[in-house]
Amino acid sequence: MRSGATAPVHAISLLEGLFGILKRKKIFTRVTVLHYIRLCYRSALLVGFLLLYVLNRIWGDPPLLSAVESYPLLIGLIWIVFMYEMICRFFPSSRESPGCQKQFRQNYVPTGATEPILHDNNGTVLVALIWVVMNGILGALHMSGALDDEIMMLIALVYSVCDMICILFFCPFQTWILKNKCCSGCRIYNWDYAMMFTPLFFVRKVYTYSLLLMSVALLLRWEITVYLYPERFSEKTNAYLKCANCTEKLCGHKTQLQKFWKTRKLQERIIAARILLKSREELLEGRLEEKRKKNTKK
Repeated sequence: MRSGATAPVHAISLLEGLFGILKRKKIFTRVTVLHYIRLCYRSALLVGFLLLYVLNRIWGDPPLLSAVESYPLLIGLIWIVFMYEMICRFFPSSRESPGCQKQFRQNYVPTGATEPILHDNNGTVLVALIWVVMNGILGALHMSGALDDEIMMLIALVYSVCDMICILFFCPFQTWILKNKCCSGCRIYNWDYAMMFTPLFFVRKVYTYSLLLMSVALLLRWEITVYLYPERFSEKTNAYLKCANCTEKLCGHKTQLQKFWKTRKLQERIIAARILLKSREELLEGRLEEKRKKNTKK
């Protein structure tokens, strides 16, 4: 009962500590706030669609997509939001991350160096291979009937949330494969929408195919620019990518979050050690008390 009562207190203190650290360090830049807004509405879309899917399966109604499509304004609004986000990536914007803005000529600030250093292409190819194989397996399951259109839509929404998690908290591609310093130097930053909408290739709808085609166009624009202007994508040749010129400050954001979680884990371990020590002391005292009682009886 005691642990159950203290659980909400621990949760509140956890959130207060987290946002207290972020506020003190002043690392909520405008770009970071926009990332959090995207995370919130994408998470809401995922949770809402998942609930509708579960209820639809329980009640045995007609396919969920058919029911959702009976509300064209809802579909249109979601389509407009994602399409707007992708179209904005084709143009310079102060509201976007330097990771995707480095492709534009106006954001190229020469350092004087002439030989750009780009990340190993083997890592880039490995990421593409992993993604194609993984989604190829999902596509095969869809074509075999094991997965329906709604599941593929759910997977795309999961990808959209994971995209923001990679930016804000932890990116497995950055940590384990590409080894780039931060999002600003990410070689595949503008792959995100193409990766996000890959499952939509198997959902034959006008709105899904239009989103997928736009995301592929964004990816092709990115890769062509990398090929033609590699100097824009290297911190060695482009001062725009240096830490001093960063408008996102996600490195400080992620560092503070990591320190916070490490501190919390250390505190939890200390508390657990104290509880264990106290229980052992109580057990030892109980045994000693039993021995005293036996001795007094004798």
